[in-house]
Amino acid sequence: MGVHPHEAKEEGQRTPDRLIEATRHPKVVGIGETGLDFYYEHSPRAEQADSFRTHIAAARHCGLPLIVHTRDADRETGDMLEEEYAKGPFAGLIHCFSGGAEVAQRALALGLYISISGIVTFKAADSLRAIVRDIPLDRLLVETDAPYLAPVPKRGKTNEPALVAHTAAKVAELKGVSLAELEAVTTDNFFRLFAKAERSACG
Repeated sequence: MGVHPHEAKEEGQRTPDRLIEATRHPKVVGIGETGLDFYYEHSPRAEQADSFRTHIAAARHCGLPLIVHTRDADRETGDMLEEEYAKGPFAGLIHCFSGGAEVAQRALALGLYISISGIVTFKAADSLRAIVRDIPLDRLLVETDAPYLAPVPKRGKTNEPALVAHTAAKVAELKGVSLAELEAVTTDNFFRLFAKAERSACG
């Protein structure tokens, strides 16, 4: 449950109360996605920042993980995460990671996870692949970001959950582990982070 930074101008949250109330629903297992997007800047930066801080406060209050969106805002995202973490810890992940090594290391230092999308399979993503090689296995997740960013060999198609297998295969190759091992580790990581999700209900 959250407000994307693109919508911060119109729907951005200024107090955590509404988010906290929403987390009482049994299907709400995280806060977000939220964060900073300085690529499109559909909302003013200050309003994105205010909403981001409010989401962090809600995540800290509820103990649910924060799902962070960051694009062209690595330094600002790292600064804000560190500033807010100093006020009290919270769990979370960098969603659809495509940033630089520094923001990854800053997030990992706070105990956050890094979630990898189909971008890791793209021909021009050598820098991302280098970063993935250095992320500890126990901090990795894989995701679709559906309907966007379908992995090779389905690039350009509408993405869907089944295609995450291609992303996982590339990440396993980069980490030098079997696909079965990566599947087991990332599944464990998911349920460790999203502790409210019932493992038995997910098959």
